[in-house]
Parts: sequence; C-alpha cells; structure tokens
Amino acid sequence: MRNRAFESISKICRGLVVVLAVLLPSTQVAQAAPASHFKVLYTFSGGTDGGYPTANLLLDTAGNLFGTTSYGGDLSCPLGGGQGCGTVFKLNKADNETVLHSFTGGTDGAIPDFAGVVQDAAGNLYGTTVVGGDLSGCSGYGCGVVFKRSKAGKETTLYTFTGGTDGANPEAPLVMDTAGNLYGTTANGGDLSCDRGSGCGVVFKVSKAGTYKVLYTFTGGTDGATPYGPGALVLDTAGNLYGTAENGGDLSCGSGQGCGVVFKLNKAGHEKVLYSFTGGNDGGYPVAGLARDTAGNLYGMTYGNGTYNYGVVFKLNKAGNETVLHTFTGGADGGRAYGNLLLDAKGNLYGTTADGGSGWGVVFKLNKAGTETVLHDFTGGADGGQPVAGLVQDTAGKLYGTNTIGGNPSDCGGSGCGVVFRLTP
Repeated sequence: MRNRAFESISKICRGLVVVLAVLLPSTQVAQAAPASHFKVLYTFSGGTDGGYPTANLLLDTAGNLFGTTSYGGDLSCPLGGGQGCGTVFKLNKADNETVLHSFTGGTDGAIPDFAGVVQDAAGNLYGTTVVGGDLSGCSGYGCGVVFKRSKAGKETTLYTFTGGTDGANPEAPLVMDTAGNLYGTTANGGDLSCDRGSGCGVVFKVSKAGTYKVLYTFTGGTDGATPYGPGALVLDTAGNLYGTAENGGDLSCGSGQGCGVVFKLNKAGHEKVLYSFTGGNDGGYPVAGLARDTAGNLYGMTYGNGTYNYGVVFKLNKAGNETVLHTFTGGADGGRAYGNLLLDAKGNLYGTTADGGSGWGVVFKLNKAGTETVLHDFTGGADGGQPVAGLVQDTAGKLYGTNTIGGNPSDCGGSGCGVVFRLTP
C-alpha cells in the first residue's frame, strides 16, 4: 500500500492519471454499437478554466452540470507546480462554463481529485480536496478538507484533516443523507500503525454544521485498506453504507497487501466484509464505487486481475456471492475501470474504462444478459481520452461524463487538458 494522494498528484502533473499497459490481443469481441451521437460540450485549456477533470459530474434538475478539475484555476497555487490547484465549475445548458471556485492551496484546500461535488436542496455544493488545508500536516502538502460552496458563492471549509486518527487525503465523492449529513472516506490516516505510518484510511461523517466523526478505521487486515479513487459510498434507506477498499481482505493476494474488499457499515459503525477479492478470475483492486438495485444486489468493477488482468464487472448478491458479469480483455471491449457504475431503471449498467478500445478507453453498456456494447471508443484527440470518472444520465437517457486528457492537443504539454462530453445512445 502506498500514499495514494501524492501518487495521484505526481501522475496528474505528468499529464496522466492512468499509466496505459500494452494491450493484449482481444479474445472477446464487444457487440457492435448502434448509432450513438457523441458531442464534446466543453474543452478545458488548463488555465483559469481548469484542467484534468477526474471526477463524476453532478446534473441538476435544470440541466446544469457541476464538477471539479484536479488542476488549472489559480496557477499561482503553491501545491500545483504551476498548473493550478483545481476548480469547481458549472456548465449551463448552452455549454458555457463558469468557474465557481479556484482553490488556492491554503485553508480552502487544493486538488479535488476524484471527489466532484454533491448538492443539497438549497443549491449548496459540497466536496473534498485531497491536499491543502492545514499545511503543517502531510509533509507540508496539507491533508485535505471538506468544503461547502453556498448558492450565493461563499466558500467555507467544514472540516480540515490532520492526518492523524481523523484520516487524511479524502479522494472519493461524498454522499448525503436526507438530513444533510455527509459521508465519505479517506485514503490515508486513521490507524497510523498501518501502511508504514501512513494509515489505511477511514469512513467519516460530517454534519451540516461541520461536526466530524470517524465511523470506521481500516486496519489493513481482512477488513480492508485504502479506500482510494472514485469509489463513492452507497447509502441505503436504513442508513447502512456500502463501499470498496482497494487493498486488504485476502492477504494471500497482492504480495500480502490484499486485493481489496466490498464492505458494509451499519449505523452503529460495525463493518462487515461482504466479499474479499482473490486476484483470480473474480478480479482485484476495486476502486470504482458501487451501484445498488432495489433487491439489495451490488454492482461494481475492479481495475485489475480477472482472466486478462484488465479487471471485471461484478454483481454481489445479498448473500455475498459474486458473479462476474463481464471480464475486460484490454481490447475493443475496454479495460481498467476506475469510475462508478451507473444502473438504470431497466437494469442496464453503464460505465467507462480508462484503457482498451483504440487505447484511450471506452464508454460501455452492459445489459441484464451480460452482453457488452461499446457506445464510444475514445481517440485521445478532440473527443478526449482516459475517462476515470463515471457517468450521469438525464431523464431522456443521455449520458454525460468527463475525460482526463485530450481536447486541444496544444494544451497541457501536448496531451490536452480534458473535456466534458455528452453521449446519446
């Protein structure tokens, strides 16, 4: 296990979030896609408008999109290496972008990474940053914050992480209950006897007033470790939380670090491991979040292992039995999934992979019978590439997402700074 926060920073500074592997010959052919309409809604420049969007979008009832970029914004931010420390942005229905906040790297935080934003009924936005806050912690980078941006435009820090037992480096999106409480995870901190003093992360709760509570501390054993990446928690109506941790679980897997778990946390803070990945055909290293159907079945993805070592899409029933719905080959069907799955009312799953296709990732659909259809194969050019965030869907069935790189090839060192796109299946 490694300090994921600083790894993410260094990777994005190099213009990459995902290191592409050599594609294996595909032995599994994805179904040919029906006609789909793809449109780039916005291309980031890496300047004050932001760059490298790696988080899920939020779609409001008026059709506006809200999101974050990992870099860009205030280019004088000391934690961004001259590339800025990220933004919160809005894209209206006319595809005009407004930067709602540029992080400075001080008490307001820096680099929102995979977190994105959630919104309450009053229109306030909430999110996290992976570093910034109190710069005396986490080797001078700060350990991250939970922030609120009011509808009137005021930015407030609800909680500043210290890197101790309270956790450090929150990367995953927040989830909100009906009372307005926020729930999330940190990649580090917690039990500092774990992971050579970095800690293996926590599950936390923050009230609307900023009252902070650790709900669970990972030990790095069979209970899991390092809830890293875009893996948002899922909250059911009884107040139970469901999530994934990249490591821990079966410690005979992954050189003794474990290949990850799916867990449940009840309202009393008791954790139950629902499934431990073995690193075989069942997959390994889940960083994507889960989707939950009305029957209580969970759906998710791993970015590693599986037959071809490009990850799997899986289903976990209420008894904890795993079914592999699709095994990625790294070829035409995609590979290495990081973003959250989207489950529609008909039981179809939609997602993205950062690898496969033409080498820049795909958008895919998986129907209830387990047949995969590639809806878009990214080129890494104007349409973008390497999506590490999941998708959102409007009432008409249109899908919206972000690409980490691509867009204008003259920006961000020739890789492009990313795009927001819409896909109409």
